[in-house]
Amino acid sequence: MVKTYKADVEKAERFDMVKKPVRCRWFLKPLGWALAFPNIVKHKTKITKTGMEGVKPPYLLLGNHNAFFDMSVSVASTFPHFGNYVVAIDGFIGREGLLRNIGCICKRKFTSDTLLIRHLRHVIKLGGIAAIYPEARYSLCGTTAPLPESLGQMCKLFRVPVVTLICHGHHINHPFWNTRHERGVKPTEAEMKLLFTPEDLEKLSADEINDRLVKEFQYDDFRWQKEKQIRVDCPDRAVGLEKILYQCPCCKKEFGMRSEGTRLFCTACKKSWNMTEYGELEAEAGETEFSHIPDWYEWERENVKKEVADGTYSSGDLPVTVESLPNSKGFILLGKGVLRHDDSGFRVSVTTDEGKEYVMEKPVPSMYSCHVEYEYLFRHGDCVDLNTLEDTWYVYPYDCDFSVTKMALATEELYYDYRRKAGKPCRPGLA
Repeated sequence: MVKTYKADVEKAERFDMVKKPVRCRWFLKPLGWALAFPNIVKHKTKITKTGMEGVKPPYLLLGNHNAFFDMSVSVASTFPHFGNYVVAIDGFIGREGLLRNIGCICKRKFTSDTLLIRHLRHVIKLGGIAAIYPEARYSLCGTTAPLPESLGQMCKLFRVPVVTLICHGHHINHPFWNTRHERGVKPTEAEMKLLFTPEDLEKLSADEINDRLVKEFQYDDFRWQKEKQIRVDCPDRAVGLEKILYQCPCCKKEFGMRSEGTRLFCTACKKSWNMTEYGELEAEAGETEFSHIPDWYEWERENVKKEVADGTYSSGDLPVTVESLPNSKGFILLGKGVLRHDDSGFRVSVTTDEGKEYVMEKPVPSMYSCHVEYEYLFRHGDCVDLNTLEDTWYVYPYDCDFSVTKMALATEELYYDYRRKAGKPCRPGLA
């Protein structure tokens, strides 16, 4: 159980981000394989390797990210070698020693961190596999999230083979919007591909590398499910779907969607949809506006984009509870506060029980995306986490209408709008 405690956050020890990563200790490799391979068997995962003949570490491994099962597939794909994985700070809670000995590298999400580059270069110098999930979060609806524009330049900098690992079915099996249990999806699939040799990287520009990476990272788990006719007969398969489909396409009401069993419905206009065993939506009466779940999600994005363009986007002032995560020991309760997200970015102010005020501001240019959680650790509900290089705040709105999904979409669209107004290029799939 992850603990929350009260302490002086200013005096709290900070996570040592400078400490260099090590190669996975030999005695921990069997543990990693023992945890990974039974999952591969359970889901009858088919791993296809393309161009990997003769490819050995060191290399850069880039994977898409839909569920924790991604790690099992990655461990199986790189066998008998073991990668050094970039892991978010909360992954280290209560197990920092174990993760460091496995070789994990800590990262605070969506911060510009030159230390990470140094650590990855160190891994490569040691002859290892530098493993990154460049989308930097679980996919919200089983489709591609923006890739950082710096990715192409990083590939050129390291001058080692670049390998991609794109998995299919993990979101269907364990969707981010309902992680209480897996759905037993099988078979799942993954393709491990040598995308660039060092010679390719020498010849190509960073922009050309980025273009190929964006193309390689195109995936849609719901489309994959339909094409493969993967049946999910879970009786509560729609529960949590309102986390990502927060706006009704019939009456346009926001934050009034609810779910139960296999149904998604609007509390305002009472329209309802059934989620089929093959991941599609069917209106129980009238027109089916969106049968494909990612289409509904992208419709919401377009609505947010219009608000941003019109200058009307704002979350308003939301009451929040804020917890700090300066290290791997657990969360420090800061107190109650106010969150506002608008065209200035994020601003959170929080006051402790002792009357001390803390403020975190994240202007629009500083974040091309943000990380959100649904029912985070089944504790306080949905939250957005905001990071500096020394701290992470988990910000939980309460007693108000809100959607952290809308905040995530708005973060991306505000960033793109800033880029356009600044005369900077906006390339599809990159941020």
